[in-house]
Amino acid sequence: MFSIDSHSVPVEKIRYDDRGLVPAIVQDYLDGTVLMMAWMNQESLQKTLETGETWFWSRSRENLWHKGATSGHLQKIRSIRYDCDSDALLIGVEQLGDIACHTGERSCFHQVDGTITAPPADTLSQLFQVICDRRDNPSEDSYTCKLFAGGDNKILKKIGEESAEVVMACKDDEPDAIAGEVADLLYHTLVALAHHHVDLKAVYRQLQERRK
Repeated sequence: MFSIDSHSVPVEKIRYDDRGLVPAIVQDYLDGTVLMMAWMNQESLQKTLETGETWFWSRSRENLWHKGATSGHLQKIRSIRYDCDSDALLIGVEQLGDIACHTGERSCFHQVDGTITAPPADTLSQLFQVICDRRDNPSEDSYTCKLFAGGDNKILKKIGEESAEVVMACKDDEPDAIAGEVADLLYHTLVALAHHHVDLKAVYRQLQERRK
């Protein structure tokens, strides 16, 4: 359960605009995906702090609204930051159901030139999305698909080989080689995760827990 000292987010010191509102950018606390942007006033920010879930102010309806109260796609607060001018909020959340947009997409920022596309996240998450797509939509020309076709024997063999390459690069103290070999190891490890249908976010959660 998220808990926060309300004094660390000074509700009364946030610089609201002439309508009493402040923009709130909401992002996934694990992979950084920007999920949505909405408006808060002092009351909705206070309710957000009190409940540990996002509350916003609707400019069209002129009332408070609890994100996910109807759809079930609640947003559990993991962090709240405000910028150097205290006039914008950045809210890290655990998005239940992994859907933030009313259209059913993960993020409200899912369009590029009118085409629906996955929103940008950290590099590993984006790579993992591509790998999962190769798993679900195989192509004969894809190296990743060939790894999936070979199953654990092929995938785990490559992880072993790449691990040894990382060790050798470190022993030789070659920064560029180390970076390249670790990149190869991470890629093949992501293939193993996808092969066993383990979400990369499960790994992130483990790291978050250990960080505590």
